[in-house]
Amino acid sequence: MQQQGKVTALCLSEQKGTQKTPVPEAVFREDWGIEGDAHAGHWHRQVSLLPKEQIDRFREKGLKLADGAFGENIVTEGIDLKALPVGVRLRIGEVQLEVTQIGKACHTQCAIRKATGDCIMPREGIFAKVLRGGRVKPGAAIIVLPPDPERPYTAAVITLSDRCATGRREDESGPAIRAILERQGIEVLEQLLLPDGKEQLEAELIRLSDQRQVDVIFTTGGTGFSARDLTPEATMDVCDRMTPGIPEAIRAYSMTITPRAMLSRQTAGIRGRTLIINLPGSPKACREDLDVVLPALPHGLDVLRGSPGE
Repeated sequence: MQQQGKVTALCLSEQKGTQKTPVPEAVFREDWGIEGDAHAGHWHRQVSLLPKEQIDRFREKGLKLADGAFGENIVTEGIDLKALPVGVRLRIGEVQLEVTQIGKACHTQCAIRKATGDCIMPREGIFAKVLRGGRVKPGAAIIVLPPDPERPYTAAVITLSDRCATGRREDESGPAIRAILERQGIEVLEQLLLPDGKEQLEAELIRLSDQRQVDVIFTTGGTGFSARDLTPEATMDVCDRMTPGIPEAIRAYSMTITPRAMLSRQTAGIRGRTLIINLPGSPKACREDLDVVLPALPHGLDVLRGSPGE
């Protein structure tokens, strides 16, 4: 049975990070967002949604909050937005949206937080892109549709290197991984370059797994014996379950190329529905390891996605 709710308000603002103003009608443009809204553009957070039930909790405290007070474009009723996985589609009349992110980080200088004392959009809101445009008025029904079964796998690539992060060396491994994945039809949503260490890497692994919900994250670098090679530790700390077969297979193959493969500490694991795989820092080694991983990857990602055939 399809989940269904309704639109209780539509809101726009001319500047990001500010409260939005209710409007009697909103015009959605494909791959853009809502006409006249500051968040519109060719990116993944074109439209923001927030449940009325969460806003009402603040109103019950005596706060006089207008719709749009938390920066939301669409106020919904009757749908548990946070429970919707990325990829789910929302049909509102002729308009169709695709959920692209769950929650977000709040700006340190957030005008909404200053005005209301809190900003619930990072905790309770979701974001979407417009697949099909049209006009919407308050009161319109929202129908939750399953993800497109033909949508491509999604990935993120993170390079860990102090020297690359400070510009002393060019990152060759990250672009090499990205090129290989894209040739396989995998959509790389983000490519990041971070210094070695744990803290920043853990934060990005959590964000990409929980908010963007990419299917797979590949890290490159930080798997050796150096004191700052902490990629495996960061990966293990954020994962719910480990997948030892992946690094075992990679090392077994790499040992046929060089005995130094036994010194690699790379690991792999699962957080939520995201698979995280450590690759070494060498572009050549990354290519060799991907030759091992990619043939088996679709089956594993289908299982994580909960595809009907699995």
